[in-house]
Amino acid sequence: MKNEKEGLITQAYVNTFIKKREKDIHKGDCGRVLVIAGSKGMAGAAVLCAKAALRAGAGLVRVSVPEEVFPIIQIGVPEATCITRERSLEELTQYHAIAVGPGLGDDERVGLLIKKILACCNQPVVLDADGLNLLCNDLDQLKHSKTRLIITPHPGEAARMLKRKTSDINQDRLSSAVELAAQTGAITVLKGAGSIVATPEGKTYINTTGNPGMATGGSGDVLTGVIAALAGQRIGPEAAAKTGVYLHGMAGDLAAEQKGEYGLIASDIADMVALAIKKTLEELTPLEK
Repeated sequence: MKNEKEGLITQAYVNTFIKKREKDIHKGDCGRVLVIAGSKGMAGAAVLCAKAALRAGAGLVRVSVPEEVFPIIQIGVPEATCITRERSLEELTQYHAIAVGPGLGDDERVGLLIKKILACCNQPVVLDADGLNLLCNDLDQLKHSKTRLIITPHPGEAARMLKRKTSDINQDRLSSAVELAAQTGAITVLKGAGSIVATPEGKTYINTTGNPGMATGGSGDVLTGVIAALAGQRIGPEAAAKTGVYLHGMAGDLAAEQKGEYGLIASDIADMVALAIKKTLEELTPLEK
């Protein structure tokens, strides 16, 4: 897809990054993702993020949560492994991408952990939800991050970061996304109807998939996992963000076809990510495959 201001994210663009896998591929080739998410009472956010990362093709997913939450994670997403929060900084170089934020709560110690990761890690990091809230008063920390950073705020989180009202963000979503990308130096995904991906250079792209049924708790946690998995498969932060929002919206559309928009829940979207990728592969021409 030609890089143009206010471009659209389409199936043709996604097809350039989603390819049939080689027969001799192994799980290490498919990306190792660390998910730092969840807390007491919000373990579901970590489950949704980890499950989505696996459905989006990550070969290995490890979830960093308080030890008391281990049983929930290991039942909710048995394919993932768990480590304690204290071990999150161990051997960061083994991961190809890191997802941080869903369901973390407001523990200042976690905020310090995020700052350490941003200062020492050069892998792609997807920062969402409470991860953004914990750093919303320190945008310089984001801009000077060593990581290849992707942020995924909804309008309320964007408003807190820019010290505005949510209504101001919604009034001009495109400009808000561009401003956030410029202030943080991050690939910015402003979530909502027609999610916008903005780059620090001022390029903007509008997603063309999704439906109102996706306005449900946990949908953003799924998106974080999808983008992290794609970044872990080494397609680059900008491409991971654009491909991720498209597949996430497509998964929501497939789920709505089965269940309708009213009853759609985030776990439906996570489960449909695999089918969205399958349908994308079916769209490839023999030459592209």
